[in-house]
Amino acid sequence: MENSLQAPLTPATTISPRRDRFTRRGFLEIGATALAMAGIAPALRAAGAENSDRSRSTPGPRNPALDSENTDAAFPPVTDAGGYPTFKYPFAFANKRLHDGGWSREVTVRELPVAKAMAGVNMRLTAGGVRELHWHTAGEWAIMLYGTARITGIDMDGRSFVSDVKKYDLWYFPSGMPHSIQGLGPDGAEFLLVFDDGTFSEFGTVLLSDTMRHTPSEVIAKNFNLPEASFKDLPQRELFIFQAEVPGALGPDQNAAAGTSGASRQDFAFRTMALPVAKRTKGGEVRIVDSSAFKVSTTIAMAMVTVRPGGLRELHWHPNSDEWQYFISGTGRMTVMASGSRSRTMDFQAGDVGYVEKTLGHYVENTGDTDLVFLEMFRSASYQDFSLSEWLAHTPPELVMAHLHIDRATYDAISKEKPVITPA
Repeated sequence: MENSLQAPLTPATTISPRRDRFTRRGFLEIGATALAMAGIAPALRAAGAENSDRSRSTPGPRNPALDSENTDAAFPPVTDAGGYPTFKYPFAFANKRLHDGGWSREVTVRELPVAKAMAGVNMRLTAGGVRELHWHTAGEWAIMLYGTARITGIDMDGRSFVSDVKKYDLWYFPSGMPHSIQGLGPDGAEFLLVFDDGTFSEFGTVLLSDTMRHTPSEVIAKNFNLPEASFKDLPQRELFIFQAEVPGALGPDQNAAAGTSGASRQDFAFRTMALPVAKRTKGGEVRIVDSSAFKVSTTIAMAMVTVRPGGLRELHWHPNSDEWQYFISGTGRMTVMASGSRSRTMDFQAGDVGYVEKTLGHYVENTGDTDLVFLEMFRSASYQDFSLSEWLAHTPPELVMAHLHIDRATYDAISKEKPVITPA
């Protein structure tokens, strides 16, 4: 039988049909050719590897620091098809507004065009530093990243809210609700603000200083039934963030703000770490905070995800909202799969913002040797997601096997419960 893998013979190696074709001369001719081919094969393999390396090289101008942090952009997985917009923006690229008392920087749809549903602000306040009394046209959700702060506000019944918050505590102020934030000792605070409007900018905040500065002095005096001279030293520019004295104990501030109306019956702060873990596996854990637990947070829901080294936030998608992400610690990568055979993979580090449009499949993999911790934010009162594993496990077996060309043993091994986070 003819060997289909046999290479065509050259005239020098043509085998005679005679019975004595394996003469000493013929044998030497065949042996010489085989040896020559054996010597060429490694060279061909080496040339192929060299060409492969050459095709992946970047001999022109480049930014090695950024390339090393974004290896899945420099050398995408072969499964990537491209054609999908960037869904990452580092806060490190954002313009930082520096003030006496702290700083702020933002990522809006201007910086990340795909992020149409939500925008974020990263802010730092020194001990005593004040984010001045203000309100927004969008709802404000926040998480403390460092230190401690005092937040104040007033509800629709005219009742005050004053509370101290620490690392991973949340707060939520609905659109239009006036409030303030002040850093406490010993070293102030840093926090993340998320707004339920991708076009929202901190430059569009309604400030107390601006409100007073652009109101005629006689109207201010009439409004408060006081002499105009009482307001002669009003700030002539916005304060935004400014330095003040570190506030004293919480109790006296609460009592003073409550006055005769009393304190608000609503709690605009939430203690995340007091909430039981929603799901814990060998691969990590997730805490979910939506309006079912944090009653006032009616426009933004959150999942705080921890993925152990080598673990995976499973393949999934969200049917009710886009997902705005913030990476707190560790390193990871995410692939987003869109319709029309479009897909893209990007790498993430602490301080990066990620974004996934509603209903698009994605995963987040821990690519480092420490825990990957990140936030999933949704413009919704409730957290919802679909798990690929759970879907397949609850679809008729023959149908799944026909789609994926897998056997029954493989199908049976698929988890019948939503994994959420799979281990390495």
